[in-house]
Amino acid sequence: MKSILIIDDHDQIRENIAEILSLAGYQIFTAENGKKGVEIALQQQPDLVVCDIMMPELDGFGVLHLLRKNASTEHIPFIFLTAKVERSDFRKGMEMGADDYITKPFDDIELLNAIEIRLKKQEILEQKYAGDEKGMQELMKDLNQSGLIHLDPEKFEVESVSKKQHIYSEGKRPRFLYYLKSGKVKTFKLHDDGKEYITNLYQAGEYLGYIALLENSVYDDTAEVLEDADLAMIPAQDFLQLVFNDLAIATKFIRLISHNVKDKEERLLHLAYDSLRKRVAKALVDIHKKFSDGNENRAIEISREDIAQYVGTATESLIRTLSDFKSEKLVEIKEGKIRISDHAKLSNLLY
Repeated sequence: MKSILIIDDHDQIRENIAEILSLAGYQIFTAENGKKGVEIALQQQPDLVVCDIMMPELDGFGVLHLLRKNASTEHIPFIFLTAKVERSDFRKGMEMGADDYITKPFDDIELLNAIEIRLKKQEILEQKYAGDEKGMQELMKDLNQSGLIHLDPEKFEVESVSKKQHIYSEGKRPRFLYYLKSGKVKTFKLHDDGKEYITNLYQAGEYLGYIALLENSVYDDTAEVLEDADLAMIPAQDFLQLVFNDLAIATKFIRLISHNVKDKEERLLHLAYDSLRKRVAKALVDIHKKFSDGNENRAIEISREDIAQYVGTATESLIRTLSDFKSEKLVEIKEGKIRISDHAKLSNLLY
């Protein structure tokens, strides 16, 4: 059960808010002035604070200042609740780190919605996402579903792109965030000798092209359609405005980007030092996990050439290794499709 601290010197207002939030299923703490409110916050560590501004002994600005200075309370979501509507007060509160600002008289639903959104945001910011593309995708999905950012793909122009066509190219400036509504996409880099190295694979329901947007840089790889695709094209400015309007969300993205770079560096090390068998095994496991939708028996349906580019080897070398895996009963190959026969043994080749 989430807990909320209500700080307000008006008994009736404080009791009314407490009753509304109790009925909504929250555990409630109350304080009749700012000084008492800080003491309770430090002692009880509530999940969120609702605080009036004009109070005796210590006003709402003072409460926020003290809570933000303390390491144990600095990240607690904070909502000002006040009759003061001067723009300077609003700006001062937000600059000090308040998360929202509700003016009296207020609607019960308005208060409940503000609290729900701030608690969802805190859960997302505290969640430990994987430092890779999957983690970035999960963060995007959670932010969208929570209402913290509004990137509904249905509201943007959709473009149909045929197999082998490029969505964007290495070295170009980004203009859109892309949402893959259907189909499959690969991103790749070209070596000096003209060979491709696949950097990532995408399926329906995933976003791509956001790292260059967040880093304000050119694309460091090229995106090509593996299977006819429909793409929602979200203008770069719309995405960046939503993200950077909230510093905490922007910081979360930036931290994941740094982890994503480390993940790519680790993969390059595997390509450099692992045996071909290990690299092929890892590629098959990764690609199956990406496109299987949880079905262990689902075949891998991308071309040998694309698998070889993901591994970083010649297609002929990949085919020889697949033949070895088939004879060892690690994989089955029927009608050109690869199906993993023994997931456990194939995964064990990675170690």
